[in-house]
Amino acid sequence: MSWSASGKWGDRDQATDPYDAVRIREGAWFLNLPLTSTAGEAVTITWSERTGRAIVVNSAIAAEKAEGEPQVRQRFNAATVDGLNQVGPTPAKSRDLIGMRNIYRCSPNHLYEHVYMSTERYAWQNLQGAQRGHGDMDMSTVWKLDEGLYIFCFREFRISVASVWLHDLGYNLMTTGIFLGVNAAGESEHKRASGHVYPLGSIRYPDVQPV
Repeated sequence: MSWSASGKWGDRDQATDPYDAVRIREGAWFLNLPLTSTAGEAVTITWSERTGRAIVVNSAIAAEKAEGEPQVRQRFNAATVDGLNQVGPTPAKSRDLIGMRNIYRCSPNHLYEHVYMSTERYAWQNLQGAQRGHGDMDMSTVWKLDEGLYIFCFREFRISVASVWLHDLGYNLMTTGIFLGVNAAGESEHKRASGHVYPLGSIRYPDVQPV
């Protein structure tokens, strides 16, 4: 597809890139551009036809690793959809997932558990698959798009990878997402994924709250 951008995104005049589009529920969309016009970068746009609002995530691989920071960085912006009326609140960072514990079935052979610790971090472990027994706590960001619809992004420390997911935590309990990272050959690589969500429960802090 051909696209352009300006302002916070810099001047990008009629870039042409491949795209993937997924409708995760009626009127809710996940669009990813695994950029070929710019190396090591992806633009992910999610929007709700009901609210006329959108979230734009720019994922980019830094040229070099920096101590204490994930190599893949992400920027977030709220947006509106031309031609649609805007209703409801502007998409923004959300605390709604803090304390939630879910498992994600991404294939018959891949099962992951996530625990959302704060507005900045989440913990994960692989229950089934090649990484079985592996786990970590990494940087994460959650934005609310619409009722039951959340953008969840993580940025790993140990390996150079980040991800953008659109979780439908309403009746559908589905998720779709992408990965951007550096492969064994040192090249940028884009991957897609999707899965089913199985909530295990959640906790609420009685007084002092996580960041």
